[in-house]
Amino acid sequence: MTTPAAQVNRLRPRRSCLAVPGSNPRFLEKAQGLPADQVFLDLEDACAPLAKPEARHTIVKFLNEGDWTGKTRVVRVNDWTTHWTYRDVVTVVEGAGQNLDCIMLPKVQNAEQIVALDLLLTQIEKTMGFEVGKIGIEAQIENAQGLNNVNAIAQASPRVETIIFGPADFMASINMKSLVVGEQPPGYPADAYHYILMSILMAARANNLQAIDGPYLQIRNQEGYKAVAQRAAALGFDGKWVLHPDQVAAANEIFSPSQEDYDHAELILDAYDYYTSEAGGKKGSAMLGDEMIDEASRKMALVISGKGRAAGMQRTSKFEIPEA
Repeated sequence: MTTPAAQVNRLRPRRSCLAVPGSNPRFLEKAQGLPADQVFLDLEDACAPLAKPEARHTIVKFLNEGDWTGKTRVVRVNDWTTHWTYRDVVTVVEGAGQNLDCIMLPKVQNAEQIVALDLLLTQIEKTMGFEVGKIGIEAQIENAQGLNNVNAIAQASPRVETIIFGPADFMASINMKSLVVGEQPPGYPADAYHYILMSILMAARANNLQAIDGPYLQIRNQEGYKAVAQRAAALGFDGKWVLHPDQVAAANEIFSPSQEDYDHAELILDAYDYYTSEAGGKKGSAMLGDEMIDEASRKMALVISGKGRAAGMQRTSKFEIPEA
């Protein structure tokens, strides 16, 4: 494996991750104009087996000729248990590697599958004269084995940027009694996904990665989508998949801080910076209005301010140095 380029931003905005079938030129064209943080062009489930070979070349064309300004560009290849994976990677990366940010690998079961993808990417980059290590990896957890190995998967390559929960295949793999992807199974009084989501989140945060929630398949049920997205956002997830343009705005809103929280976080950072300085008295803690702030406050504020800045939010208040 090769250490990635230092300047690559592995923590890109991913509030909304839009899935687009790689075999559908009309959808690929439309996706460029939608306000999604990330767009992934799909060669896996959204692409019929007979359409996959041609879809590879369609994706290359749209990556090279389309306008994806402001979006993280990702291609989801097929998983390593199929015979399509290596050709997916070779065709897409050789053809459009300079216009590609990440490869998404579905149904990851162990660290070795990430290592294999890392090695293949490195070979292609060296052969094509691309910057080695620039292309990231997004690892999708979709079964019990993958969840058991999620920490090792998160550590398997410096290319890894996100850990993604794939609810549909996961529900099937553990025999969950539900046909509504992302919804609670009948008869269980608590949150059946809490352990899964927290396991993914802990592995991501322990390795400075992002955690992304998967799709909600009832695309006309906006309230259902919002409820599931709010659950993931409350835990600390960075974003969620969107399968329909109508879900994009909801994801962007839910995974962004409120204006009030963003302003408050920026005030904490400014106030803490002042009070710990020579001019502010070199204090380890201080009062901001009725609130005591310290180093722990600063760390919490950094999380909120980082999300707000990534979302392009603007401050509506500023810190005033108190009069002597």
